[in-house]
Formats: sequence, C-alpha cells, structure tokens
Amino acid sequence: MNPKTPPATDANDQPSEEVLALAEGITVKRDRLLASLVLIAGIATLVGLPFAFRAGAEFFLPVTAALVVAIALVPMLQFFERRGVPSKLAAGLCVIIFLVAMIFVIGSIVIPATDWVALVPQRIEKVRTALQPILDIYANLDSYMSKIADKIQVSSQTTRAVRIETPNSVVGLLATSAPHLLIQLFFALLVIFFFLSGWTKMRKHTIVNRGSYEGALTTARVIQEVVDATSTYIGTITMINLGLGALTALILWFLGMDSPIMWGGIVAVANYIPYLGPIVSALLLFFGGLMTFPDAWSALLPPAVFISLHLVEANFFTPMVVGEKLEVSPLAILIALSFWSWVWGTTGALLAVPLLIIFKTVFSAAGTPDIAGFLFEHGTLTHVGEPDEEEIDERRQIGPAMVDTKKPAT
Repeated sequence: MNPKTPPATDANDQPSEEVLALAEGITVKRDRLLASLVLIAGIATLVGLPFAFRAGAEFFLPVTAALVVAIALVPMLQFFERRGVPSKLAAGLCVIIFLVAMIFVIGSIVIPATDWVALVPQRIEKVRTALQPILDIYANLDSYMSKIADKIQVSSQTTRAVRIETPNSVVGLLATSAPHLLIQLFFALLVIFFFLSGWTKMRKHTIVNRGSYEGALTTARVIQEVVDATSTYIGTITMINLGLGALTALILWFLGMDSPIMWGGIVAVANYIPYLGPIVSALLLFFGGLMTFPDAWSALLPPAVFISLHLVEANFFTPMVVGEKLEVSPLAILIALSFWSWVWGTTGALLAVPLLIIFKTVFSAAGTPDIAGFLFEHGTLTHVGEPDEEEIDERRQIGPAMVDTKKPAT
C-alpha cells in the first residue's frame, strides 16, 4: 500500500452530531437576527406613520376617505354590473348617487344652520335669561371665583375683548376655504370613480397572479370579507342613523322646535362618531332649545328626547341589527377614535370605526404575526430547529399528570 495514498472514506459517513448542532444553532441565530431586524423596522414604521399621516393630511385624508367610501359602494357597483351595466358606467352611477346624497345632507344641515348662526346675536340675551335659574345655583361659587380673580393682576396688554363673530365673518371663512374644499372633494370623487371602475379587473388580477392556489384562495377571502364587513357596517349604521335622525326630527317638530330637519341631520351625522357624537348632539340640542323655548327646563326636552332614543338604539336596536360578527371591543373603538381624531380631527373621528373594521377584518382573515410569541421565543417567528424528541419527552412527562386517576373501590 502506498503511504501517500489517502485512506478511503466510507460513503455512508455522516457529519458528527457536534457539527449538526453547531450548524443548527447558527441557523436559529440567523433567523432570530433577521426576525429581530424585521420587527424593529416594523415598529419604526408604525411609530412614524401617524406623524406622516398628520403632516400629509391634505393628501392622505381625502384618499383614505375616498377609499373607505369606495369600498362601501362596491356592493352597489356589483349590483349594476350583474345587470349588464359596463364597469365605468356603473362606477359613474355610484359616484352620482353618492354625490346627490351628500348634497342633500349638506343642504339640509348647512342652510338652516346659517340662519341659526345669524340669530345667535339676537337671542343670546334670551339664552342668558333662560339659564339664569341654573346660574343662580352656582352664585356662591361664582362669587368665590370672582374674589380670587380680583387678586390676580392682569396686564391690560394681555386682556382680550370677547366678541361674537358676525355671520359675515363666517361667510368670509367659508368663501376663503371653499376652493380648497372643492379641490379635495373633486380629487376624492375621482379616486372613488377610478377605484370602482377598475375594481372587478383589479380583484381578478390580484387573485389570478398569486403563486399558489392557497394564496389565491386566501387573497379572495380577504378581499371579499373586507368588502362585506365594511359595506355591511357602513350601510347598516347609515340606515340606523337615518332612522334615528328622522324620528328625532319628527318629535322635535311635534315639540315646536325650529328647523327639525336640520337637527335630525345633525343627529344622524354625529351618530357616526361613537360616544362623542351623541354628547355633542345633546349639547347642541340643549343650546337650540334655549334659543327656542322660554325657560331652561323646557329646553331640556329636546336633548332628553334624543338621549332616550339613542339609548334604545345603542343598547337594543344596533346590537340586534349589526350582529356579533361586526361587534368591536369598546376599548378598541376608544383607542381608534382618539388616534384618528388626533391625526385628522373630526373627519378622522368619522373614519375611525370603518378603518378599525377594515383592519380587524384583514387581520382576522389573513392572520396576525405572533409578536408575543416572538418576544418570548415560543411563536411562529422563532419556532425553528427545536428537536421533536424534546417535545415528545415533555408530553410524556406532563401527560400522566393530566390524566385523572381512578379512586380504588371500597
């Protein structure tokens, strides 16, 4: 045998267990590092997005509102398409119907509201007289606060005169802001039209281009559930709010309240905002009652009627109609309401619940990342390379403890 010839190796030789364990540990650490980087990038994106949304509200707000409205109008689009109407014509019909409804709502609220604003300077003394009995209850407190205020030195330079804005200033404000609002409205209507006109083609293209049948099925399910949940919620809440507004307007007309249709419209629109909307409606109705009725106790009738109707609607009628499928945690609604109000103001508050419904539906249909499991190394992101033998041994050790032992017969 030639001493320079290397020894023959057996083809069946396998790497040692130490090498396999080392390679497996490197793989787990690499996956752990990549998952950590992805998590950090995701958290940074989530933290930065609200400030980007707030800074770019002139772009993001009309686009988001238009997309929410467009998703809610998809069932109407499909209704026209099933009857042979071309997609672009069906999208145009949906936009026209939505625009007519918006003009009716705005006209029924804004025009009478302008007359009420014009009457405020004339009836402010009447409001003060009606509130006088209530203010007398706090006379002692007012006297005490006045004594404290007298002790505070207020510079004449920092003193401001409080005056009521005249209707001309309101008209001027609307005149200066109208072009900007019209541009945003026109942009939003274009977004709605193009979204609806290309919806059927875009949906088919998104599903067909999936890499697997399972991926296509998941995509189709997510799209359909988002459309169903959003359109069902917005459509149902709209019908409920219209009924609440109409019933409120009817009772206010019976009570002799001026402009009952305007008050019904305010109630219907404000009721889209959970919790805060009904409070604002009750306060406005109380102020309107003070401008209409002779005393404060009579002025309490309009808000009392609305609060009674709202309690019945919120606690009995809405849960029965909406159902459990669209129920959302009150804590989640409050957080979403606070967040979107901070980002986009009143319009953000109106969009808070629809956006929450969309996100909830997407996550429930497509799945959510196991962040808690990732942090504690027992989740979908980190369940890598654990030997099955250890799991089997743990189950064998825990198994007998989970089985109830029979007591010996006496």
